[in-house]
Amino acid sequence: MGNSKRTRARWIAAAAGGAALAFVAGHAEASEGGASVYLLGSGGPGAAIVPPIEGVFLLDTQYYYSGEASAEREFVIGGNVVAGLEATVNANFATVLWVPTTDLAGGTLAVGLALPIGGPDVEVSGTLTGPGGRQIERSKSDSAFVMGDPLVTAIWGWKSGKTHIAASTLINIPVGQYRKDKLANLAFHRWAGDVSLAATYLDEEAGWDVSGKAGFTFNGENDYTSYETGTEFHAEAAVEKKFNKTWSAGVQGYYFEQVSGDSGAGARLGSFKGRVAALGVTGAYNFMLFGKAPATLRLHAMKEFEARNRLEGEAIFLDFSMPLWVNMPPGAGS
Repeated sequence: MGNSKRTRARWIAAAAGGAALAFVAGHAEASEGGASVYLLGSGGPGAAIVPPIEGVFLLDTQYYYSGEASAEREFVIGGNVVAGLEATVNANFATVLWVPTTDLAGGTLAVGLALPIGGPDVEVSGTLTGPGGRQIERSKSDSAFVMGDPLVTAIWGWKSGKTHIAASTLINIPVGQYRKDKLANLAFHRWAGDVSLAATYLDEEAGWDVSGKAGFTFNGENDYTSYETGTEFHAEAAVEKKFNKTWSAGVQGYYFEQVSGDSGAGARLGSFKGRVAALGVTGAYNFMLFGKAPATLRLHAMKEFEARNRLEGEAIFLDFSMPLWVNMPPGAGS
C-alpha cells in the first residue's frame, strides 16, 4: 500500500473506531416494566471519542439480555402487576451516525438515528392484577418480534492531547410498535431524554484506554398505563489495553440507580426506585473489510449484581462498525 493509501486508511480507521463508541442508546432493565432507555454498558472504552472526520458511519449492535427476579418481587408491565419475572431479549440496533462538521466551537458534532428490532420473551409466575383491575393468579408467558421506539442522538466532542471529552444527548421517540396490555415489548410508549458526559484518556503509544461516563435519563409518562418513570442515574468505567493494531481487551463496569420515584395512577407499587451494578469484560477486533474499508467488532459481556426493584442477569452484545462515506480533509490522501 502506498503512503497516500496508508494515510487515508488511518483517517478512516480512526473515524470508524470513534463511530463504534459514539452511539449511546439502547435498552436495559429497570423502572416501568423493569426497563430503561439507556443501554448500560455502552459507555465502555473510547466512550468520549467522536469520529475525527466528516462522514457517515454505521454501527450495528446485536444485543442479548437474560434476567430474572424471584417470585417475591413484583413489577408493573403493560398495566399488569406481576410477580416472578423472567425476561430474555434478543434485539438488533441499527444506527447511522453523521458527522457534519469537525469544527463546531473547537469540537466535533455527530448526530445519529437508531432503530431497535427484536424479540422479547417474558414469563411471569403470577399476574396479580390485570388491566381493568381483574384479579388473576396464574403463570403467563408472552413473546413477540417487534419494532421498538426510534432513538435520536447528538454528540459534541473535544480533544486535547491524549484527553477526549464528549457531551451527548439522547431522545426516545414513542412511535414504535407498543403492544397494549402485553408483557413483551421493546417500545416504551413514552418520551425520554438522556444527557451524559464522558471522558477518555487514550495513550496510543502505550496502548492504554481509560474511560468514564455518567448521565441522567429523564422520563415522560406512558399515557396508556398512566405510569411516569422517575429520573435515572447511570455511571460507567472501563480500562482497556491495545496489544497490537488488531486486538484489544479490557474490563468495564456500570452502576445504575433511580434517583426519583415513579408516579401516576399506573404506578401501583409506589416509587419503585431501582438499582443495579455490573462488572464484565470487553474486547475489540479491527480489520479491513473487502480489503479497503476499516471495520471493528467489539464484544461486551456483563454480569449484574446487587439488583433492587429490577431484574438481575447477564448482557452480551456485539458491535460492528464501519464508515459508509467520509469526506477526506485536504492533504490526507497525498
